[in-house]
Amino acid sequence: MKREILLIISFIFICEISTYAQIGEQRNNLSVGFSGGYVSNSVSFQPTIKQSGMPGITFGVTGRYISEKYFNMICGAQLELNFVQMGWNEKVPDGSIGTYKRRMNYIQIPFLAHLAFGKEQKGMQFFVNAGPQIGFLLNENQTFSKDFDISNRIVTMQYGKMAERKFDYGIAAGIGLELKTGIGSFLVEGRYYYGLSDFYKTTKQDYFSRAANTTMSVKVTYLFDLSK
Repeated sequence: MKREILLIISFIFICEISTYAQIGEQRNNLSVGFSGGYVSNSVSFQPTIKQSGMPGITFGVTGRYISEKYFNMICGAQLELNFVQMGWNEKVPDGSIGTYKRRMNYIQIPFLAHLAFGKEQKGMQFFVNAGPQIGFLLNENQTFSKDFDISNRIVTMQYGKMAERKFDYGIAAGIGLELKTGIGSFLVEGRYYYGLSDFYKTTKQDYFSRAANTTMSVKVTYLFDLSK
């Protein structure tokens, strides 16, 4: 229940930002573009599984609408469609050998409030993006090294157990810098995603009580204006 409440709060946050922004100076700036970057994903398991970050890539398309300027704050909304490589990479426990990796490929759609400070035309802006995100698991695969030894592993139920829920949702937040030029805008952003959903069933009868994604990413985006 707490997860659903957090998702509702993030949605209300975006609505409130839009409401307050209506009393500012009106803007009508629609931009589109594409992005790409690096991600490091881990999974919050309960019982705990020791992990190191699972590296991957992300790329996709971005649409952004700037609607208002409220004092020095530029307000808008951003929608993205991204392909993201996620999963987890298990650390080898003491006394065990071999490695295990799970690759999970998602399509993600973040719905973000966009707040920025700085130059509106040419120059630099600092920005914050935050809001809910949904995702859909496309496929997954697991990799055992040839010398994998299960005998000393504490938690073993994940081996061979594929995701039981393909729909993913959570909250994303990022900060970054945007350089506005005559040929478009170039953005660099660091973003954190906290999953509120579990890809395994987590009832009292199930082994895991939590199995949710947590992602840190660094991405570069290029946007060009369709309207100002």
